[in-house]
This record gives sequence, C-alpha cells and structure tokens, in this order.
Amino acid sequence: MLPEIAFLHKKILMKVVDDINEWKEQAVVATIGFFDGVHPGHRFLIGEMRRIASERRLPAAIITFPVHPRIVLQSDYRPKLLNSFDEKLELLAKTGIDYIAVMNFTPSLAALTAREFIVEVLSMQWRVKTLLIGYDHRFGHLRSDGFEQYVAYGRGCGMEVVGAEACSAGGVTFSSSVIRQLLQKGDVAGAARILGYFYRLKGHVVNGYKLGRSIGFPTANIAVDEAFKVIPPAGSYAVWVTVGGERHKGMLYTGSRPTVSDDSDNISIEVNIFDFSKDIYDEPVTVEFVEFIREDMKFDSLDELKAQMQADKCKADGILEKRKC
Repeated sequence: MLPEIAFLHKKILMKVVDDINEWKEQAVVATIGFFDGVHPGHRFLIGEMRRIASERRLPAAIITFPVHPRIVLQSDYRPKLLNSFDEKLELLAKTGIDYIAVMNFTPSLAALTAREFIVEVLSMQWRVKTLLIGYDHRFGHLRSDGFEQYVAYGRGCGMEVVGAEACSAGGVTFSSSVIRQLLQKGDVAGAARILGYFYRLKGHVVNGYKLGRSIGFPTANIAVDEAFKVIPPAGSYAVWVTVGGERHKGMLYTGSRPTVSDDSDNISIEVNIFDFSKDIYDEPVTVEFVEFIREDMKFDSLDELKAQMQADKCKADGILEKRKC
C-alpha cells in the first residue's frame, strides 16, 4: 500500500490513497486521467479543479492510475512514458491538490460503461460531487459516450459534471503526445519549453566499458529505473546531473558507441559529470536534458573522439551556464 500522507510541499499537505476502504471524504471535487508529464495542460486543468473546489468548499482530488491503462487491455503494449509513477506523484504534489486517489485499472473496470463508472465508481465509491473532465477525455467501455452523456449520468446520481477548456499557447495545444514527438526527435529543449521543466531520466549507476576514463572523460553508465520512459535518440546532450543531493554540469551520450563497437543493438546511456571524481557506482542519479549537442557518429580514432568530446564539453558548459532551470 502507498503511504497515505506522501508529500509535504510548501506547507501543502497532499494525501495519496490507494485503498477505497481508507477513503474518508464524503464529498470531493475531482478530475481523472493518467497525467503523463504533468505538463501545463494538466496543470491548467488541475488549477481549474482547485478553483471549483474552493468555490464549493470541498477537497480537490486527482484520480489516476499507477500503470498505463492500455497495458491492461493489451499485454504487449509498450507505452512511451514521460514520467515514472513516482515522478508523477512528485510533480502532482506541487500543484496544491488535497488528494491523489490511486485506482488500479483492471479488466473489470475497463468493461464498465461510462454510466456504470460514473455512478458505481466515482459517485458511490469515491463520493465525487463535482467531476471536471478534460476537453478531450473519454472513458467507459469502448469510449462510446461523450460529454453530454456524462452530464446526464452525473445528474442522475447527484453529481455535477463540468467540462474544461483546452489549454494552449502560441497556437500549440499542450499534450503528452506532442512532447513525446519532440523528445523522440532529440528536441529536448523544445520539450522542456512545453513541459515547463527539463525532461528527466532517473536511474542507477552500473558497470560500464570504462573507455571514457582512458581518454580523460570518465562516464557513469546509467540503467534507467522506469523501463517505459522515453529515451531521446542517439547523440550527445548538455545535461544537469543530480547525484548525492548535489547538482552538477554534465554531458550525456546515448548510442551504440560506433567508434569502438559494431553492435548497433547495444545501446548505452553514459554521462560525463564535469569536474567530478567520486565513486558513485550503484548510486541513484537524475539527469535533466537541457539541449541537444550533436548526432552520434563514428570517428577514425580515439584521438578524434577525444577531441570531439572536448568540443562537446565546451559547448555543453556554455549552454548550462545559461540554462540552470
């Protein structure tokens, strides 16, 4: 079970509840979704929910799922995630909500119609009195119903159903899919502009090839904790690296190491932390992607690789001096 009291952030207490038997509230304002990325569109929706909750003098609750619902419906589905579940909770904790209700998405839940879900789950179990629905959100078996039907089903059980407007800026509607597309093209700076924060990978340092050490650029090889996280494409990136509670400048390489290996399927993630010499094997590490530096390439010699890495470091250092947050 998740701890009920999970975060204390800026004097805002957020409770995480994953057992309906522990749910004590008799009425809440809620919204529901997977909230991958917790981007400005999500934060706009959550802000609207908090405003409505304040007007009605009720607690504000987000109802979400620990794993992507499609995995339950399609066992071979491999989502491309912007956040691990823990990262998502950490980001949601900063929005000032009162509760996160964690609901396991099961085949039986997926089989419910929209009416059954609203009445039997949201109203009777979680006691939602006002439900705020995202502008493009659909739920229920086959997603056959729409907003007008949701309003009618809510009215039948004493629930107010409210629709939210889309959130956009500069002609771009914020969405997780747009952010994924940018990351998969290597445009980590563009993704950060939409997310409102640098895209992160969290993992642990594992044994590597130790080639970087031999040419003056020791690297920490990272095993990413969340198997379904989006990994930006092969190349080098300017990054911030947090290890041992301290944040450092660095540059990250991901790719198949074509200068020294012919195994194009063996992809590694390596980070060189600037002016850093501590042994951090098996330590947790967080990498924040700031800007793409160059594509992966094969060099004719290790001396050429070393010279390029020196140029990469100079470029990354300049980028990071300007992009600290």
